[in-house]
Amino acid sequence: MELSDANLQTLTEYLKKTLDPDPAVRRPAEKFLESVEGSQNYPLLLLTLLEKSQENVIKVCASVTFKNYIKRNWRIIEDEPNKICESDRIAIKANIVPLMLSSPEQIQKQLSDAISIIGREDFPQKWPDLLTEMVNRFQSGDFHVINGVLRTAHSLFKRYRHEFKSNELWTEIKLVLDAFALPLTNLFKATIELCSTHANDASALKVLFSSLILIAKLFYSLNFQDLPEFFEDNMETWMTNFHSLLTLDNKLLQTDDEEEAGLLELLKSQICDNAALYAQKYDEEFQLYLPRFVTAIWNLLVTTGQEVKYDLLVSNAIQFLASVCERPHYKHLFEDQNTLTSICEKVIVPNMEFRAADEEAFEDNSEEYIRRDLEGSDIDTRRRAACDLVRGLCKFFEGPVTGIFSGYVNSMLQEYAKNPSVNWKHKDAAIYLVTSLASKAQTQKHGITQANELVNLTEFFVNHIQPDLKSATVNEFPVLKADGIKYIMIFRNQVPKEQLLVSVPLLINHLQAESIVVHTYAAHALERLFTMRGTNNATLITAAEMAPFVEVLLTNLFKALTLPGSSENEYIMKAIMRSFSLLQESIIPYIPSVITQLTQKLLAVSKNPSKPHFNHYMFESICLSIRITCKANPEAVGSFEEALFLVFTEILQNDVQEFIPYVFQVMSLLLEMHKNEIPSSYMALFPHLLQPVLWERTGNIPPLVRLLQAYLERGASTIASAAADKIPGLLGVFQKLIASKANDHQGFYLLNSIIEHMPLESVDQYRKQIFILLFQRLQNSKTTKFIKSFLVFINLYCVRYGALALQEIFDSIQPKMFGMVLEKIIIPEIQKVSGQVEKKICAVGITKILTECPPMMDTEYTKLWIPLLQALIGLFELPEDDTIPDEEHFIDIEDTPGYQTAFSQLAFAGKKEHDPVGQMVNNPRIHLAQSLHKLSTACPGRVLSMLSTSLNAEALQYLQGYLQAASVSLL
Repeated sequence: MELSDANLQTLTEYLKKTLDPDPAVRRPAEKFLESVEGSQNYPLLLLTLLEKSQENVIKVCASVTFKNYIKRNWRIIEDEPNKICESDRIAIKANIVPLMLSSPEQIQKQLSDAISIIGREDFPQKWPDLLTEMVNRFQSGDFHVINGVLRTAHSLFKRYRHEFKSNELWTEIKLVLDAFALPLTNLFKATIELCSTHANDASALKVLFSSLILIAKLFYSLNFQDLPEFFEDNMETWMTNFHSLLTLDNKLLQTDDEEEAGLLELLKSQICDNAALYAQKYDEEFQLYLPRFVTAIWNLLVTTGQEVKYDLLVSNAIQFLASVCERPHYKHLFEDQNTLTSICEKVIVPNMEFRAADEEAFEDNSEEYIRRDLEGSDIDTRRRAACDLVRGLCKFFEGPVTGIFSGYVNSMLQEYAKNPSVNWKHKDAAIYLVTSLASKAQTQKHGITQANELVNLTEFFVNHIQPDLKSATVNEFPVLKADGIKYIMIFRNQVPKEQLLVSVPLLINHLQAESIVVHTYAAHALERLFTMRGTNNATLITAAEMAPFVEVLLTNLFKALTLPGSSENEYIMKAIMRSFSLLQESIIPYIPSVITQLTQKLLAVSKNPSKPHFNHYMFESICLSIRITCKANPEAVGSFEEALFLVFTEILQNDVQEFIPYVFQVMSLLLEMHKNEIPSSYMALFPHLLQPVLWERTGNIPPLVRLLQAYLERGASTIASAAADKIPGLLGVFQKLIASKANDHQGFYLLNSIIEHMPLESVDQYRKQIFILLFQRLQNSKTTKFIKSFLVFINLYCVRYGALALQEIFDSIQPKMFGMVLEKIIIPEIQKVSGQVEKKICAVGITKILTECPPMMDTEYTKLWIPLLQALIGLFELPEDDTIPDEEHFIDIEDTPGYQTAFSQLAFAGKKEHDPVGQMVNNPRIHLAQSLHKLSTACPGRVLSMLSTSLNAEALQYLQGYLQAASVSLL
């Protein structure tokens, strides 16, 4: 694409269309942009638009599109084409910083993110002048520019907070500190001075305080991994100023808004975080400053109001106290009973109250409420911080703290009892207090794993939780219902099983509650109870114990998906999946109605997939329905295909990228249920599965390979007779996969299935070419993973076609090649093969080479016979060699920038492990002994003399054991 006005105009029109709410207009525009994004100059056209366009909406749209383009394409993935040409990369890096700094804030943020994505890949090696370019801008005195630099630095350096320690990381941080720490400190001091100068100018203060917030965040990132020498030397400057900012109160910076935190609150919150970091990690160096921070933060807590805008500040301030009170160093600060009482009374109890804002979130923003309350999302709430403080105090003062709070809990419950409809919030706070007191250690998987011995959890459950859940109306006091359900969920390991069984019907009943939070918690609690393990690792609650509730459970779960606000509720769908898994064949009578509801839901959400977890559990539930039903009645597979194929066809035709990998997995599961033939409906789809465009998306590769394997397992002869012209296409897929280090193992899965199942004559003409391709890849890039897969393949080939065929094909490519492969690959590397079935295939293959390949006995290959036998005995007896060469160690980063529908394995679509030599060989050691016996009968004396002269003593001893076990001897 040229940098022309015509192209800018075209791009503008398509960007406009991507904002259209009508999918018929929006989708084609998105497809067009996707089709041109590989073109040279495309990113530069976007940058030109966001700089020069007259329309603000186009500028913003171009900046977001540019950022997403960078996110998807900047990273260079080995073996895959470079998606951005080098000249574009150079131009982007040359122009993006000045462009970002001269753009309005909305666009500045997008470009700043793009810089940090590029920086993550290219900085410092490929972008050495980025830091200098940024630091030089500090001199400009223009705070719009300075804040742009700070924002970019923040998004670039914040990854230091969660990266693993490594030499590379240390080197990078040192480089950043050398260039950045002094200018940042000078900027900090200058900004503080300007704040005093402009103390009465509200608009100037806003800009300056925005800078201070970013400076404080950068301080946190740069100090996170270790205490840098520079900051240790300049601690006085930083801490004195941080302390004075904590105690600062400027009327001009106060906001009227009760919800939104102002700049002053945000700055103080970050300073609390910075102080907590130093108190936790560098307590010795920080000791001098700690008491004044404790005093300042305590005063902050006691004087700050209950408004929502102070939530982050209060929770960070409490977290600071929590981190301090856990350290043995500072224990003395909290020992006094009056101090403890004061903390409980003035900080903990007030911040555990359920405020009007919480009630509003509970009713109107339930998704956010659930995310905070159930998942402990990063948005720190006052309650969570207060709970952490209770936990911290209990570390050294469990007795006194439990004593103080027991009094509070009792008085709160008494208040509630006087007038429940008015005083229900007292009970809510009491439950929360008991929960935070009792829980010492908690995991997502198991709930509370360690509890406070001083709290009787079962008694509290029976007296105060159950009565709320047993009340006749499920919609009364929804907050208390949610509290009660959460209590069951959290203390499921402490409450006796009989109480949990009493709770099950109550929870099923609450699936009908109108409140989104209540029916979501009910679903989540059931799902958690169904995963609990009892003795022998069986589920604690059995299918038999659930028998009386099956119908009402399934009815209420599916009904809950029709309640307003819960049509794509992931907790409900996960509970459906878990119920199927627990109940197994008890669900069969309900399958016809269940599968209808699941397919309708699938059709509805495929129009606009937006909830990845919900979608995943929905496909898991479909797989479970198929598995459970077809286990009892294999013929039922046809009715599932009837129900699902219409929707699947629509998903494939509309190219719903998020769902296609799932569809392939479910189709594999269905196809594997057929016994020995491929239905025509599948054969019609077969040619489409070989289209290159499907294989471009990494998320499609594992499920597509598995689906093709299912085709080969069930209908290789049909493919050979009715679709022989598609075999080159199938091998083309293998060729593409084998060229990639990331997907070569998938190529071998496919190749192994072709070798194992396809009739010999249908692949005969391609065999030599297959081996040549594999040798080329071996020469170009030999990795441990490739070697392991290659070894399994050549041994499978040997098992399928015979050892002589293997020797002949190698030697037809190049004379004496067979000997080279034995000497250079099989003998030295066989120890690396892992996996039971893989080892067995290799053992049977090598046994065939040793005993069924005449050239091994009477040519120059004979010298390799003993080393090969020795390697085979090593494969049986020595531990697996799992060493990996140094250059192959790399860290796989989970959150790779770039949204590509990742492949999500469906647990319940899992494939049974297949053993291609299972029927032929049961015990490979005995098989070796029997084969050697057969060989020694054919040429008496030869085998024994080779063994006695060359095989090492230990290996010989093992071999004698095999011969004994097989009851055979050598002649």
